[in-house]
Amino acid sequence: MARDYYEILGVDRSTDKEEIKRAYRRLARKYHPDVNKEAGADERFKEINRAYEVLSEPETRARYDRFGEAGVSSGGGGSPDMGDMGGFADIFESFFSGFSNTGQQQQARRRSGPTRGEDLRFDLKLEFREAVFGGEKQIKISHLETCGTCAGSGAKPGTRPRTCGTCSGTGQVRRATRTPFGSFTQVSTCPTCNGTGQTIEDKCESCNGLGLNQVTKKLKITIPAGVDSGTRLRVSSEGDAGQRGGPSGDLYVYLFVQADNEFEREGINVLSEIKISYLQAILGDKIAINTVDGKKPLTIPAGTQSDTVLTLEGLGVPKLGNPVARGDHLIRIKIDIPTKIGNEEREVLEKLKEKQHGNAAKGGIGDILGGIFGNQK
Repeated sequence: MARDYYEILGVDRSTDKEEIKRAYRRLARKYHPDVNKEAGADERFKEINRAYEVLSEPETRARYDRFGEAGVSSGGGGSPDMGDMGGFADIFESFFSGFSNTGQQQQARRRSGPTRGEDLRFDLKLEFREAVFGGEKQIKISHLETCGTCAGSGAKPGTRPRTCGTCSGTGQVRRATRTPFGSFTQVSTCPTCNGTGQTIEDKCESCNGLGLNQVTKKLKITIPAGVDSGTRLRVSSEGDAGQRGGPSGDLYVYLFVQADNEFEREGINVLSEIKISYLQAILGDKIAINTVDGKKPLTIPAGTQSDTVLTLEGLGVPKLGNPVARGDHLIRIKIDIPTKIGNEEREVLEKLKEKQHGNAAKGGIGDILGGIFGNQK
């Protein structure tokens, strides 16, 4: 039995879309095959992606809540279509064929007519700054394209497919069965033409009669600024080609942002940590620090305490869909306390220590030193 998608992501059924997204990102980072080499991590990652794919879309989530896995399963691998219930339709049509053959005719037309191609998925890794600022990435995909030799017919040039003699072009065969309750008609896919309604006597040599060829193709993908792990990009008509003149499926690019050694991300804010000397903390300073935009000046106020967070406004992550709006860069200050000091430096500090009691009531340098050394972990 398939696991509950909410259980897979560790969320409740009442959880909103944003919390589902956060849960997915957390789990995707933990179980991505490039990060987690434990046995079963790959299958767990696929399971997490499938759960998010269903629960992140309101329509598919509503169908899943109502019908479970059956409501979101589809042979095409893309968005389920409740108008095409697959196996359920076959069952209903078999039982009720004595009353109406409309459903059979519609299904026959679907099978012998144009068929939409499969949707494809591609996982794309991005560096931290690539996710922040976006840009173009070139990827290589393998998908099915319509055969150029036979134009997708599957027949050798100069010939044409013929109507299947077994099913007369319907793509289905019917068998009547008598029971004590009446006559019923069982409908199944034609074994001769596999439901296409046509047979090919002289197959195209390029595609061996399939009408499609597997082709490796290079694509340029535009990455919007501000994307994060779990963002899904849709590239229209770059999935597998459709059969018998049907439209191509779509390509879905799932983004996975690699961890950075220096920066972290919290929403649209960038987080980092720097160490300063205790003298810089006491006296204050102006230093240059690394940001996603390169080196930028940062003012250290006099008397800065350990774990103080300083802010560089507007140097965070652009808001997805509105790159003009950016978050902030938040810098946590850590004070570097030396384990060894020189004689001259020790003399100065000893003199400050002697004055500590005298200056304590006035909030002098002793209090600043006490704050720094007392709070430092």
